[in-house]
Amino acid sequence: MGDPKGFLKIKRQEAGYRPVEERIADYGEVEKQLPDDERRLQASRCMDCGVPFCHWACPVANIMPEWQDRIFRGDWKGAYDILQETNNFPEFTGRVCPALCEASCVLSIGEEAVTIRQNELAVIEKAFALGLVKPVPPARRTGKTVAVIGGGPAGLACADILNKQGHTVTVFESADGVGGYLRYGIPDFKLNKQIIDRRVSILAGEGIVFRTGVTAGKDIPSSELRKSHDAVCIAIGAREPRDLRVEGRDLAGIHFALDYLVQQNMVVKGAVIPDDRIIRAHDKNVVVIGGGDTGADCVGTANRQGARSVTQLELLPQPPAGRGAAEPWPLWPRVLKTSSSHEEGCTRMWNVSTKKFIGDGGIVKKISAVTVEWTGGPDGKQAMTEAPGSAFELDADLVLIAMGFVHPVHAGLVADLGLALDGCGNIAIDENRMTSVAGVFSAGDSSRGASLVVHAIQDGRMAAAGIDRYLAEHGGPGRDA
Repeated sequence: MGDPKGFLKIKRQEAGYRPVEERIADYGEVEKQLPDDERRLQASRCMDCGVPFCHWACPVANIMPEWQDRIFRGDWKGAYDILQETNNFPEFTGRVCPALCEASCVLSIGEEAVTIRQNELAVIEKAFALGLVKPVPPARRTGKTVAVIGGGPAGLACADILNKQGHTVTVFESADGVGGYLRYGIPDFKLNKQIIDRRVSILAGEGIVFRTGVTAGKDIPSSELRKSHDAVCIAIGAREPRDLRVEGRDLAGIHFALDYLVQQNMVVKGAVIPDDRIIRAHDKNVVVIGGGDTGADCVGTANRQGARSVTQLELLPQPPAGRGAAEPWPLWPRVLKTSSSHEEGCTRMWNVSTKKFIGDGGIVKKISAVTVEWTGGPDGKQAMTEAPGSAFELDADLVLIAMGFVHPVHAGLVADLGLALDGCGNIAIDENRMTSVAGVFSAGDSSRGASLVVHAIQDGRMAAAGIDRYLAEHGGPGRDA
């Protein structure tokens, strides 16, 4: 390492966020970036540890120590060259990844981990600024064609790798823009959509064809996709939301979180939503059911829309502030996360089960809930019981259900192709990411279940490797099917 004692001299410094009173007035990215000199000091904290557990914990297997050292030396090109070997889109993960690597950083045993995620973002943004990221089309084409269904991070990573290998790739995306959950699920204050457009422009310049506004299995029959391509990769995500079927669920004013977030992202883009369809939080008591990242995104969006109050409910207990004995280093610990959205104004409640929605004139007005208690059972599983006399009500003019997703949508492409499913309803795949139908592969949330962007990227890379092997060995039966 350039400075093997850097971690002894330099304290962890995060870039921080823009002031609350400023950022809630717009949808610009909230996180700031450190100047180059300060970023280099943060990279110098990467110690010369014997085993880099950060590398072990990273789903895409980023080689952290090497590019941290390049940052410290001011060799931004060298850092970028190493980073892009393992991660197709560090500008995405550098913004929205929870940084599994930092939980496994050797420094996190007793000190604060290296700011790996923010260092990663600094590298890719510097690379773009220096003109290092530019289209590099493959030198030759194999003559093989691949259809990638879904333009999210898994589909884009798969398409990127296959295109670099010389295959001709077409990405079919049902939305009007490429990006999947990145574009319409994640708010602009976390990921400016120009960042996606910048990358898509690079990929298009390298020869990938993007067909937006096209729903595979509907606008193009599934059989036609198989006949006109040597292989197909399904990366449609897990978009079947987990619902809360309790009394009053059909009242107006109760929406799935993704519907709310998609709509606001469309508004930021310039779309005009009709008054009878728009979901507004202005001057309303907003209740978000679900304590995860999607719920936090709803909190931040509601605050920007001028909500009167925002309350976020979670069924599970409040996580501890620090790592518990059951999750020792270098494992990923379940600890309390306070996002930038929570800092902007939110009441958070744990151990809460929603029992019913109460309305007036067909519109939701209150939530009836109880406090629950969790105890360990003889089989080691946690059992939930309602605390006696704990029933209460909350004012709720707008309810957003952010309880996650259960599996990919089966109607359409999945059903048409007759793909086998696993026990959770996800697309079943083998070790090569191939489905039960020869020549049809799957990547990302559609086969893994709802997960992280970084997992989606790695799944896309692995699916591309499986498709490449398949095309080399079989040539693809799709055209003759």
